[in-house]
Amino acid sequence: MPPRSTRSVVPLDDDDYPAYTMGRAAEMLGASPAFLRSLGEHRLITPLRSEGGHRRYSRYQLRIAARARELVDQGTPVEAACRIIILEDQLEEAQRINEELRAHGFGPPKPSA
Repeated sequence: MPPRSTRSVVPLDDDDYPAYTMGRAAEMLGASPAFLRSLGEHRLITPLRSEGGHRRYSRYQLRIAARARELVDQGTPVEAACRIIILEDQLEEAQRINEELRAHGFGPPKPSA
């Protein structure tokens, strides 16, 4: 039995690791490579590039692409689907920041009785 590699297995657990080729990502989503390219054109996801220049996608990016696919399958144009997802993400981030501020006592003033 060959010795085990001492390399880290962190990429296996990293949602941002660009593990999937365009073909594999499209297959997993049940979409075409053109659909993934269109998400990049609308700046929803930006795949990393391999040394050979091929697009590589992370699990996080595939989850975003899957959400876009859901919206498109419901009849939403790709451009609108991308904008909706970006706005949803911005809203989620704003809500997270508000929660943090409230937890640290920076909430709205309490009404006086």
